[in-house]
Amino acid sequence: MKIAIYGQFYHSNTQSSIDTLLDIFIEKKLEVSLEKDFSKMVKHKNLGDFKTFTELDNSYDLLISIGGDGTILRAVTFVRDLAIPIVGINTGRLGFLATIQTDDITEAINEILEKRYKISERTLLSIETSPKNKTIIETDFALNEIAVSRKNTTSMIKVETHLNAEYLTSYWADGLIISTPTGSTGYSLSCGGPVISPDADSLVLTPIAPHNLSARPLVIPDNTEIQLKVDGREDQYLISLDSRIATLSNDTIVTIKKAPFKIRMVELLSESFIDTLRKKLLWGEDKRN
Repeated sequence: MKIAIYGQFYHSNTQSSIDTLLDIFIEKKLEVSLEKDFSKMVKHKNLGDFKTFTELDNSYDLLISIGGDGTILRAVTFVRDLAIPIVGINTGRLGFLATIQTDDITEAINEILEKRYKISERTLLSIETSPKNKTIIETDFALNEIAVSRKNTTSMIKVETHLNAEYLTSYWADGLIISTPTGSTGYSLSCGGPVISPDADSLVLTPIAPHNLSARPLVIPDNTEIQLKVDGREDQYLISLDSRIATLSNDTIVTIKKAPFKIRMVELLSESFIDTLRKKLLWGEDKRN
């Protein structure tokens, strides 16, 4: 089994997690590579036994992300359309995607190595802009959401929105989020959007602080092509693809649709989205209920 390890930050939780992880792989004599920049942060007595990578290829069987959900979103940019399964060890905070807790690393990794897990396939969004934007071309997809928002102003922007070439509305708001089911528990949720099961064939449009209270989140089929045109007092606005940000001019037409590939998330047999949702949102914890 050939395994890649990726992380963004290094703190006390990361140190103990990476020690546990690398010790398991040394014992089992597995082929393991650490992302090059992350390897420079890692402190381990046998670090020299491991290779490094800057890009992945389809020879890898698994990518392990160490951090929070944001780290997994970054890890996705290495996996792209290679169909390499991803699993996350949660050394961050909430962790809807990074579901392995630090106390459970040994048991969870052993289960994965014994192939006692299931795969959850996650929809991504792809984006095209006219005129083309160099920053977006390099990584033109997102696992959680694509969002447009105001830049250098406190004034609202107008987001003219078409679905399958049919005019929907013009949102007067701080911005608009187009979210996948995976991203429905992220930025969209904090702006009042619905929680959507990861296996649903849906997307959701969630306005950010809309001027009109009648502008509500809208769930649409994931085969819908979404076209956006932004206008406002400033000549430019921001667009974000998960945690990556670019600046676009107001004459840019943005087209968003379901990406032609999916990300494969590893889930232990004891896990489920409902169980994760209940734990992360503390449902049932209110003693009055």
